[in-house]
Amino acid sequence: MSGGAGDFRKRLERAAEVRSYRGAGISAEEEAALDALDAQEREKRRKVSDAARAEYLVRDAMAQGKFDNLKYAGKPIPGLVESYDPDWWVKGLIQRENISGLGPAAILLRTEDAELDAKLDVQYTEQQVRDVLEDFNRRVIDARRQLQGGPPVITKTRDVEEEVQRWRGRRAARVQEASAEPEPERSWWKRLWKGTG
Repeated sequence: MSGGAGDFRKRLERAAEVRSYRGAGISAEEEAALDALDAQEREKRRKVSDAARAEYLVRDAMAQGKFDNLKYAGKPIPGLVESYDPDWWVKGLIQRENISGLGPAAILLRTEDAELDAKLDVQYTEQQVRDVLEDFNRRVIDARRQLQGGPPVITKTRDVEEEVQRWRGRRAARVQEASAEPEPERSWWKRLWKGTG
């Protein structure tokens, strides 16, 4: 096979050399000879089938080691055993690029529902918690009304009063937990510096 690769490279070098002569101001006879040589090379390439050309290129790449250390070498290709999903590329892009805020409303609302307690816990006032919950409930109802297709909206609305009570309970537990931790004993030099013994 290496002899075939060497011949191919010699032909490529010869073709490049022939092309370089064209711009060098050669005579009409030489130009005609180059055109005939070009036509001969095209005829040779036409006779070689696409499958044979592809096989040659693959073998040449293997010989050069271009297929060594591939990402999934010896491992199953992910997503190959799953059933066909027409939106596979969109979902893959969203996952690879960690894009948020894009996708069907049903999926976005499910994700937001799972993270809603954490979002509520960072709010400072009860009114802020109520505003967040009312906005979430409004978007769930709007998504149920949409007739654009896609997955069904299975996310439930949240009871505002019940969620506010849960928020108060979590907040009180955090305050109690913070006060239950003993203050670390200060070193002797900090006590001396602050003036407390």
